[in-house]
Amino acid sequence: MIQLLYTVLVGEGMMVLLMIVKNPFRKLVILCLDRAKRDHGPVVVKTFAGLMFILLVSSTQSIFKTQRRSAEFGTITPTDQVLVTRLMLEASLMGFSIFLLVVIDRLHHYIRELRLIRKTIEPLKKQNRNYMDRKSAEMSELEREVSALKEKVKQLETEADAKSEEAKAAEENAMALKKQSDGFLLEYDRLLEDNQNLRTHLQSFERRLSRSDSRRNS
Repeated sequence: MIQLLYTVLVGEGMMVLLMIVKNPFRKLVILCLDRAKRDHGPVVVKTFAGLMFILLVSSTQSIFKTQRRSAEFGTITPTDQVLVTRLMLEASLMGFSIFLLVVIDRLHHYIRELRLIRKTIEPLKKQNRNYMDRKSAEMSELEREVSALKEKVKQLETEADAKSEEAKAAEENAMALKKQSDGFLLEYDRLLEDNQNLRTHLQSFERRLSRSDSRRNS
């Protein structure tokens, strides 16, 4: 019995190790567990676990009975001591065997869940990658458009500066023309005044001349 339990423990320990550590036999172990859980596999595993649990309980009860009997007599015989040691070893091996069986079941379940999650995430990764590539292309296009707009803004600023210089020069030219026009107006006013004075002198002279002619005729 003990040799069988050792064999079971070694087999379960190797299976746990192969499932935890990444190795070429991991997929094979997972595939075997997948097939074992189909059809009547779960029933066989549950039956084996139940049998191990019953044997564990029986061994535990036998240990308690032997210890109780030894306590009643006050001494423990070598036979009882060997029996108790053997029963405790069998109980420990069966307990570890049941524990490893539960660990194997949970590891297999979580590995399957992890595979399903990876299969679900893989299309999302591809979709996200395509989305990021598309966004990167759009960002590159936007950057090119922004660069072109910046160049256009610089060109417009240069044109605006040139127009501002032209407007400033035109304004200075207009001020100069205004000053020149004001000078022409002043000169025109002076000429009008001189013309008026000349007309006045001419009229005075004509009156004097007509008077002198009238005196000579008389």
